[in-house]
Amino acid sequence: MARVYVSTVINAPAAEVWARVRDFNALPRWHPRIRESRIENGEPSDKVGCVRDFRLQNGDRIREKLLGLSDFDMFCTYAILESPMPLTDYVATLRVTPITDGDRAFCEWSADFECAEAVADDLVAGIGADVFQGGFDALKRHFTR
Repeated sequence: MARVYVSTVINAPAAEVWARVRDFNALPRWHPRIRESRIENGEPSDKVGCVRDFRLQNGDRIREKLLGLSDFDMFCTYAILESPMPLTDYVATLRVTPITDGDRAFCEWSADFECAEAVADDLVAGIGADVFQGGFDALKRHFTR
């Protein structure tokens, strides 16, 4: 099993960061690699079990299912259903935790998945840098304005 873990500190209150990322259909509004997204079957984007169907800027399509969402604990967990990446059993969690010293946010994004050993290092590096850190960098830019 491969594991990706990325963390950062964002200079904004955790509640504000969570408000920006909690909508399971809002990736295009805050993540630069996402072009468009929709929730299938018209379901609410915060309903556990809903499926988002989105396209990356390069046109690749990914479908993900919301497995868990907590406004109290400020996290969402989701699984990839379809992806062009050569992996299976992908489950990820994005979590925002308050830092009381300075009213900032500690953010963590992690994923576990199965893949061929030959591609594991590349997948971990790509997801970590392009998806997780890329999203965090965009959030940092948003909250420094």
